[in-house]
Amino acid sequence: MSLTARTLKATAAAVALTAASVANADVIRIDETAFTPDAGLITFSEYSIGTVNPTYSPADYGGGAGAPTVNFGGFFTGQSLGGAGDCPAGAALTGCVIGTPTASLSLDPTSPDTFITTDGANPTSPVLSGTPRFNGAISILFDTDLAGVGLDGGYFDAIGGTAITAFDRAGNIIGSVLNEGLGIEFLGLVTEDGSNAIAGLQFSLVGAEPAGFAIDNLRFGTGDQIDIPPVAGVPEPGSIALLGLGLIGLGLSRRKKQA
Repeated sequence: MSLTARTLKATAAAVALTAASVANADVIRIDETAFTPDAGLITFSEYSIGTVNPTYSPADYGGGAGAPTVNFGGFFTGQSLGGAGDCPAGAALTGCVIGTPTASLSLDPTSPDTFITTDGANPTSPVLSGTPRFNGAISILFDTDLAGVGLDGGYFDAIGGTAITAFDRAGNIIGSVLNEGLGIEFLGLVTEDGSNAIAGLQFSLVGAEPAGFAIDNLRFGTGDQIDIPPVAGVPEPGSIALLGLGLIGLGLSRRKKQA
C-alpha cells in the first residue's frame, strides 16, 4: 500500500472516529438564556396552591401551535422508589428513583403525588414539590418530543446530590445534568444535535441533599427554540472536514519530501 493510500485510510479512520464521538454524545448542559422567547415556560403560578399533579395544556402557559401538553407525577411506569440498599448514602429514599421506564413513556398513576406549594427559600415561589414536601422526586411527561428542558432547582445544600435526567419515548436515558452549586440553580440540557428526542424529564436525588428540593420556572422547547452551544473539545462538522483535508495534505507533503 502506498504512503498516500495509507494516509487516506488513516485520515478516513480519524474522521470517522471523530464523527462517531459527535454522534454518540448525549446532551449538552445549557442555561436559561439558551431558550428563546418562543420556548415554553411554566412558573407554577398558573394554578392555585395545593393543586396535585397539574396538567398544563398550551393554553395554560401561553404555548403556540404544536406546543406540548405537560403532565407531572412522582415517577414513570416501570420505576419505583429505591430502598436503603439501592440509593446513595445520605439520599432521602422518597427522592431516589430506581428502575427503567417502560415504553411508551408514561407517568405511574400509583407514584407519589407532586403538588404546587409555597417555598420561603425560593424568590419566585410558588414551586412544584414531590411527596413528602420538598423531599419527593418529580417526573415530567411531554406529549410531543422536545430538544431541550430546564428548570430552577433547589434550595440545594449539597453539590452533586440532585440531577435532571432526560428520557426518550421508549424509556431510554438520553442524558443527565447534576447540580454544581448551592442555593437555587438552573439545571438545563439539550440534545447535542438539537434533535427532538426528549419525551420526559426526571428531577431526583443521586446523592445527599440535607434540606430538600423543589422545582420552578420549567422551560422547554424544540430544536428551533433553543440556541445550542458547541460542544467543548469536539469540532463542528465543518471542522471535521477541514481536519480530514489537513491530514491528507500533511501526508502528501511528507511523501514529496521523501521523494
